Amino acid sequence: MSVKTSQKITLWEFFQSLGKTFMLPVALLSFCGIMMGIGSSLSSRDVITLLPFLGNPVLQLLFTWMSKVGSFAFSFLPVMFCIAIPLGLARENKGVAAFSGFVGYAVMNLAINFWLTAKGILPTTDISILKANNIQNILGIQSIDTGILGAVMAGIIVFALHERFHTIRLPDALAFFGGTRFVPIITLLTLGVFGLIIPLVWPFFATGITGLGRIINSAGDFGPMIFGTGERLLLPFGLHHILVALIRFTDAGGTLDVCGHSVSGALTIFQAQLSCPDTRGFAESATRFLSQGKMPAFLGGLPGAALAMYHCARPENRHKIKGLLISGVVACVVGGTTEPLEFLFLFVAPALYVVHALLTGLGFSIMAILGVTIGNTDGNIIDFVVFGMLHGLATKWYMVPLAAALWFSAYYAIFRFAITRFNIKTPGRDSEQTSQVEKTLSGAIGKSGYNVPAILAALGGADNIISLDNCITRLRLSVKDMSQVNGDALKALRAIGVVQLNQHSLQVVIGPQVQSVKDEMDMLMNSVQA
Repeated sequence: MSVKTSQKITLWEFFQSLGKTFMLPVALLSFCGIMMGIGSSLSSRDVITLLPFLGNPVLQLLFTWMSKVGSFAFSFLPVMFCIAIPLGLARENKGVAAFSGFVGYAVMNLAINFWLTAKGILPTTDISILKANNIQNILGIQSIDTGILGAVMAGIIVFALHERFHTIRLPDALAFFGGTRFVPIITLLTLGVFGLIIPLVWPFFATGITGLGRIINSAGDFGPMIFGTGERLLLPFGLHHILVALIRFTDAGGTLDVCGHSVSGALTIFQAQLSCPDTRGFAESATRFLSQGKMPAFLGGLPGAALAMYHCARPENRHKIKGLLISGVVACVVGGTTEPLEFLFLFVAPALYVVHALLTGLGFSIMAILGVTIGNTDGNIIDFVVFGMLHGLATKWYMVPLAAALWFSAYYAIFRFAITRFNIKTPGRDSEQTSQVEKTLSGAIGKSGYNVPAILAALGGADNIISLDNCITRLRLSVKDMSQVNGDALKALRAIGVVQLNQHSLQVVIGPQVQSVKDEMDMLMNSVQA
């Protein structure tokens, strides 16, 4: 939906929106990782020895194809970020913004290549010179490997240029180059100059990121706990993507030589090792920040919390909340999406959420101490099977069920004690609220499974909404008048949580079906305005 009125966003809102744009390439990266994981594991000698029928040439060609296709996201991750950022941030003409993102990233690297050539560093094939200057082939261009951070910087610049110039009007003689056509033109010129600056300032950025990585790594086995706890604490504010991207894709998550190439970032290292035929096992220094750390809390802890909330509900209400809790557990265990469960207690018991964040972080450290090496991004049962079990006992996947069982018991005991001792109003403990939900659910239900017209009314109607977007589990809105938003009605309409960021910005936590809810609301608003 396009923005109806111009509204200046705060720095907080900008970083939230920036973090949201990371999810498009990261989602593809996660899926590609699964393809690479299945392809590489089922073509390994150990698995073929165990299951000889997998050695069939046709099957091996299929597995090799899966690994090759899955390597796409790893090979082109920075350019995907540079395209996704202006695409996600732009309010209008998103296609032009995305096209300009590609133009900007390519031109930036061409300008860096020009600078390196002018300085006499290029052309060369000397491995020592290339390594000393951190030079890699990027889109077929020899350039300084600025990684994800360089792509993010370029993407933000492209977005700013797009917002400033996509409606520019030029004199009649130059009118052909005006409007949206001017955006890639000004992008080419601006990023061409920016690329000349990169070689001068990049060493300072690299030093800062490397220093951050040293701080995290100097904490030893406590480092993963800092990361895991920080990610959970930032999640309610929508800022966790920034921290996650920093660890997954920059030097802060470590640097390692894989198949003759220097690779930075925990997830990038893992995916490089996954696609490298010479790799035997995965680097513990990288996987300790990845899926394995989430598994104690995601596969054991949060299901334990859900069971505690079920047992603490009023007996007459348990059947009414069973579906809500089961769907949350499935989303968590199978999809790695935790917000449907976390937002059931975040707002009614923030202290309990802090305990959950600490226990999640502790899970990261315990997995690292036990020497588990299971990578990827989601921490769900799919990651456990594909990147743990299928890669043999070397990953120490058998430690995960033990840790998950321990976390299940701990969460269940802590949540049941806290809910009953402090009378926390988790689902089913308020009989009046439950009956209200029941009445609400009897209304019009769309394909999303939600009463979208009622949700729109609770938001103040179509005229109250300035902009509408969504991330993985939340509607992200800007509204004209926050007083017209009825938070209680939204919760009665099965919204898991309502987060008011300032007098205009609002987030409504829906869950895994948020995209369908957003699409239905878009159609409804367009029909109202027609």
